[in-house]
Amino acid sequence: MASSQWIENAACRDSDPDELFAESAQQNRAKEVCGGCAVRTKCLAEALDNHIEFGVWGGMTERERRALLRRRPDVTSWRTVLEQAHEASIQSRAD
Repeated sequence: MASSQWIENAACRDSDPDELFAESAQQNRAKEVCGGCAVRTKCLAEALDNHIEFGVWGGMTERERRALLRRRPDVTSWRTVLEQAHEASIQSRAD
C-alpha cells in the first residue's frame, strides 16, 4: 500500500473534518471514530512521523502525541515501531 493509500480505508474518511479537529471533551467523540478503524496505526504513524500538531490522528489527541514524542525522542520511524507492535500483538494472540 502506498504511503497515503491508507486514507481510503480510514473510518473517518466521510466524517466532517471539524469533528476530528475538535477541542477539549469533544476530542473524545473523535477518538471513538478511531476505535475500530482498520488503518488506525498507519494514521497514528503518519501524525507522529510528520509531527502533525492538530487534530485527532490514530486515536490520539495532539497533547497525547506530543507527550509520546517527548517520552521517545529516540524513535526515528513510528511507522516501523507501530507495525512491529501490531505484528507482535497478532503473534501473541495466535500463540
